[in-house]
Amino acid sequence: MTRADILKAWGAYLAQGRRRSPHTVRAYVATAARLIGQDDMSWDRLARLTTTDLRRHLADRREAGIGNSSAARELSALRAFLIFAREQAGMGESAPPRLRGPRVKKGLPRPVTPDEAVNLALAVEEDASEPWIGARDRAVLLLLYGAGLRIAEALSLTGAVLPLGETLVVTGKGGKQRVVPLLPVVRDGVADYLAKSPWGCGRGDPLFRGAKGGPLSQGMVQKAMARARVSLGLPPAATPHALRHSFATHLLGAGADLRSLQELLGHASLGSTQIYTQVDAATLLDVYRNAHPRENADNTPT
Repeated sequence: MTRADILKAWGAYLAQGRRRSPHTVRAYVATAARLIGQDDMSWDRLARLTTTDLRRHLADRREAGIGNSSAARELSALRAFLIFAREQAGMGESAPPRLRGPRVKKGLPRPVTPDEAVNLALAVEEDASEPWIGARDRAVLLLLYGAGLRIAEALSLTGAVLPLGETLVVTGKGGKQRVVPLLPVVRDGVADYLAKSPWGCGRGDPLFRGAKGGPLSQGMVQKAMARARVSLGLPPAATPHALRHSFATHLLGAGADLRSLQELLGHASLGSTQIYTQVDAATLLDVYRNAHPRENADNTPT
């Protein structure tokens, strides 16, 4: 079996068997390609790789300049690839070589304020080259902030979701579906975009289209928001994904419980949702530091 055959089989398994996103498939296939190198390989040879082989490969990657977070992601991808290789070699779901990954400090998401979220949506609309493109970009950002969608989830929507009602069925990571409520402002934003769009929207068509009528790419939304945050003087952390963080943080601050928030965000485990309790505490601390008269007076809180 050639190197290309192995990588093709791995990519097909991720996309079809595991229903991973195109971005994840590309990253995992690239990781496997680096492990294999330029020579042809067999499933049996891959299945026989040892901890020493993995450690040597990751050491080379560290010398190439990748950091702890990237090294941890690569190790995770390599483990999954070697489990797949062992299955193809007839070894069943046996465990790959064990190797402890680097310690990665998990950073807190940085949400934007409600006013900043609204201003960002307005700014992308005003900055667009055409009115329908501005309405489109505003509608996408409203879905991220108003419904907590991932950007990939918003851009994967098709005309089958129309007409929008009070709730929306979203397909998230791993093909898992969840129901999210839609605020009137979000529904109105999408309706405004559709009314201005020069493209039709049949049941199988992408809801959000690029300038030439094809599916809208994440990069175009990210570029539009980057221009908007610069014009508003917001930090680089104000990305499209930050709007999803803001959705979660603001709901938690308003009294939402973690289990409900987990369902709305589509998190597989409660642990992924619990990070927002830290975000909310951090936000409260910032408010305290900025507003408490004693703190501002002499840095000695009462």
